[in-house]
Amino acid sequence: MSSINFNDYTNYENYNTGYDFSALMGGTTNSSGNLLSDYASIKNGSYGKLLKAYYAKQDAESASSGDSKQRLTLMRSNADSLKKSADALNNSSLWEKKKMKKKDEKTGEETEVEDYDRDAITKAVKSFVADYNAVVGQAGDSDTKNILRQAAWMTGITDSMENLLSKVGITIGKSNKLELDEDALKEADIKTLKAVFTGSGSFADKISQKAGSLSKAAANAAAKVKGTTYTSRGGYSDTLSKLVSSTVDEKIGNKNSGSDKKEDEEKKSKKP
Repeated sequence: MSSINFNDYTNYENYNTGYDFSALMGGTTNSSGNLLSDYASIKNGSYGKLLKAYYAKQDAESASSGDSKQRLTLMRSNADSLKKSADALNNSSLWEKKKMKKKDEKTGEETEVEDYDRDAITKAVKSFVADYNAVVGQAGDSDTKNILRQAAWMTGITDSMENLLSKVGITIGKSNKLELDEDALKEADIKTLKAVFTGSGSFADKISQKAGSLSKAAANAAAKVKGTTYTSRGGYSDTLSKLVSSTVDEKIGNKNSGSDKKEDEEKKSKKP
């Protein structure tokens, strides 16, 4: 995974102005001349400009994640998909016995039996593995510290359950991605499968929680990028919809501008 780069936010002296911020940020003055100078700066508005410059720099540094809005939005979408597929594996209905027809390979005769739907289970696990790998791959290329942290915790959970996962055909391959042996999965003991994927504290449950944290981390980072469609709480912003609607209104207005102008001219000509 990518390394985390910590930025130094401590040095703001002489930022774009040539002024020393030490007095402004809590330093002390040692002479009446400095006091008069400070008073003059306050009076003529220089301190206000310095404050704006200082906090603009601070906000820009803290808001910068290194990831684009598009990347963060995709990261959140992938994390949401992973949570959904993990929750699907933890759904009790997937692990209930169902009545189904089973065909005898020798005689070709079909009989109705009650058994676990192995095909549905395999499909759900394949979807989960694909979503997991998509998140791990993208998070590994991220420059957002909290995304990297959450992804590292998630892969740590997987590492801690490596032995149990191997019993159901799942192994950890290169770049922390999962590899699935479908034949081993279909032959796995149903109790072991349930231990991995169902209940509170199961592998699926833990990954679901961590996927939710990744989604929130991506949303929080995206909210700091100008023009994002997500708020800091992960909600959907109507910025894009407003932009689209205003564009549509503008186009409609342009389309009708000719007729509107004609109507206005006719009204003016009728006035006495």
